[in-house]
Amino acid sequence: MTQNPFDALGGGGFDMNALLQRAQQMQQQLEEAQAELARTTVEGTVAGGAVTVTANGVGELVGVSIRTGEFDGNDPDDLSDLSDLIVAAYRDARAKSEALAGDSLGPLTEGLGGGGGLGFSPPGLG
Repeated sequence: MTQNPFDALGGGGFDMNALLQRAQQMQQQLEEAQAELARTTVEGTVAGGAVTVTANGVGELVGVSIRTGEFDGNDPDDLSDLSDLIVAAYRDARAKSEALAGDSLGPLTEGLGGGGGLGFSPPGLG
């Protein structure tokens, strides 16, 4: 006699269609949140605003702004400093984009560790 492995979940059985529908809904919500992040921008600034970079919510660099009069371009040390400031400003923007992504995607992904966030926990995990 073969026993249904889903009997252990209780409730008279397991609704695979409901599980698949929930998974599709979660995937759609995740895709929509990622698309929104790609449209959202954050700024990273350093040196009192001398250098500002803009990144989108997924961390892609989309713009660099250098305040007029801060760097003349004639001094090699000045250009080296400018390079360092651009990198630092990007790191600031990237940290902000990661925080934004965590806020946006966190509610959609927090249940994925125990049961996939699909409304049930497999035996032994819940």
